[in-house]
Amino acid sequence: MKTVPTTSTYHPAGRRGPALVVLCFVQFMLVLDDNVVSVALPSISDDLGFGTAGLAWVVNAYFLAFGGLLLLFGRMADLLGRRRVFLTGVTLFGAASLVCGLAQEPWQLVAGRFVQGAGAAMASPAALALITLLFPGTEERARAFGVWGGVAGLGGTAGLVISGALTGLASWRWIFLINLPVALAAVVLLPRLAPESRAGHAVHLDVPGAVLGTGALVSLVYGLLRTGESGWADPAAFGPLGLAVLLAVAFVAVEVRTAEPLVPLSFLAFRFRAVANGATLLFSAAMYAMAFLLMVHLQTVLGYGPLTAGLAYLPYGAVILTGMWLSARAVTRLGVRPALVLSFLISAAGLLLLLSGVAADDAYVRGVLPGMLVTSLGCGLGLPALTVAALTGTTEENAGLGSAVLSSVQQVGGAVGVAVLVALAARHSEVVAAHAGLRSAVTQGFSLALTVAAALLALGAVLLAALPGRSHRREEAPADTAERPADHGNRT
Repeated sequence: MKTVPTTSTYHPAGRRGPALVVLCFVQFMLVLDDNVVSVALPSISDDLGFGTAGLAWVVNAYFLAFGGLLLLFGRMADLLGRRRVFLTGVTLFGAASLVCGLAQEPWQLVAGRFVQGAGAAMASPAALALITLLFPGTEERARAFGVWGGVAGLGGTAGLVISGALTGLASWRWIFLINLPVALAAVVLLPRLAPESRAGHAVHLDVPGAVLGTGALVSLVYGLLRTGESGWADPAAFGPLGLAVLLAVAFVAVEVRTAEPLVPLSFLAFRFRAVANGATLLFSAAMYAMAFLLMVHLQTVLGYGPLTAGLAYLPYGAVILTGMWLSARAVTRLGVRPALVLSFLISAAGLLLLLSGVAADDAYVRGVLPGMLVTSLGCGLGLPALTVAALTGTTEENAGLGSAVLSSVQQVGGAVGVAVLVALAARHSEVVAAHAGLRSAVTQGFSLALTVAAALLALGAVLLAALPGRSHRREEAPADTAERPADHGNRT
């Protein structure tokens, strides 16, 4: 019988560091493209002649493909090989970036952004699965995820600054063309640093499950994007959201009856991992909405330009890096669950502190910065620990699936948070604007949304703290011992 490497002997230690660097640089590129177009949209519109509705799809096409295809490509990585799917995704992303950078018509840019999102949906879960197998122990995995999360957080923060600088000093086209050397380096270097890995036994792709699951995610993300653009009163948003529910029900019905399902119910039933993904949903909803609304506050209330507002986020990114550096130590000394509860409570406290300092006449340093720094510390503590928890028990059989589920939860949580909390803030601002000034109305809407976001984080802390202690210790076992199949080709 063919021997398949287990996670404990998956990779020589000497090359794990360089492999992690390559994977992190790719993740930086993928996260950067989440928001790198935001500042450049006016220049893109002037150059290519976009209408207002079409311009929104320069952003939305990427999110639609990325969020909708994660589950499918994550499972394909387990079946076809994580390195193969990662390299295919990076190649696709690089080629699409070239198309975007050279686009002469609006449809070419939108199509390129969609293909970029598809490439990201292939590369991101496969990269996270490779890291999961490269670093099997809880402590070393926490450190690796700290580096991974730190680079991703830096990409999210740097996107606005880099976009503003490239658009102002050169051309908006360079925000896409700078992806090419990163993609090329990854394609050349990673095959020399990380071996191939896939599920240890022959598994066929669950085609009906893949179609239904992908359709449900695409419909959900599309519906949430529509509500974010036009509000919950838009009838066009209800159709996709209703379709997403129907497809999700059909997906569950198919998975129950399929011998080799796309998402095995036993995978979803693993309690600590399930609670971690639920907490990730709440965390993403709160933090995505906070970041969006804070950018609006900086520009609308404080009067910052786009580049200045992006620079105002740099302390947020710096403290996130500090929090992620501390996260591995917190996981090692306290355990995953206490570290997560602590991070959620710190983030909630930061939002409440930010809430107390965003009056219309409060300046950035006195009003915004203190709450921003506390929130970013909690966010930095939480992101690596959430990743460790959500991938607890994953093996060579399902590391790609676990990574894809986590990434999907993050994308959907962020979309839900922005759609719901931004709509809540806007509606409250409209009510207040009837008897107050614009700046005061926007501030009060922002404050209400921050209150709800803090409540979501507090709910997440309660859910995590409610896990029984005994089950928690068992389920925090390193991934190379938890949930390992009795015999799927891992032994000769």
